[in-house]
Amino acid sequence: MGAGDADAHLRPTTDRVREAVFNTLAHGPLAVDLEGAKVLDAFAGTGALGWEALSRGAATALFLERGRAGLALLRANMALLRVPPDTARIVARDATRPGAGIPHDVVFLDPPYGRKLGEAALAALLSNGWLAPGAAVVWEDRGPPDPVAGLAVLDVRRYGDTTVTYARAEAAAGG
Repeated sequence: MGAGDADAHLRPTTDRVREAVFNTLAHGPLAVDLEGAKVLDAFAGTGALGWEALSRGAATALFLERGRAGLALLRANMALLRVPPDTARIVARDATRPGAGIPHDVVFLDPPYGRKLGEAALAALLSNGWLAPGAAVVWEDRGPPDPVAGLAVLDVRRYGDTTVTYARAEAAAGG
């Protein structure tokens, strides 16, 4: 899939789903306190989930995106929101081939629907050290994902054509 193809799948998380995600994060099976958290927003697109996490107290957000349109929107949103560079970082990289990373406490994953890119990305992120032990994972797709080694699914909720899977990294990822 080329960069142009990635741009064709830019689909921002709806306000309804975003509100449900953050309510479930705070009060659901993950019981995540975002205060001081390191957040990774993979397949970031506009970055709506990462920006929201920062507004709710996350210490940092790293946005992984490779599509030109998504990168342009991320940069525009960063400028518009006046987010300091030490708080948010945008990395032009394919989430399915992220290379070595630093551990994050919360991971948002919103790949193009129905292409099994989420499974590939999570396997790569886990094996390359992007998830802290016990990291919370929020994964949007069209339906429930296939199992990923090292990830325990805690809840699956449906909002229209969006299925959100809430999971936790089971152990320290290598990296």
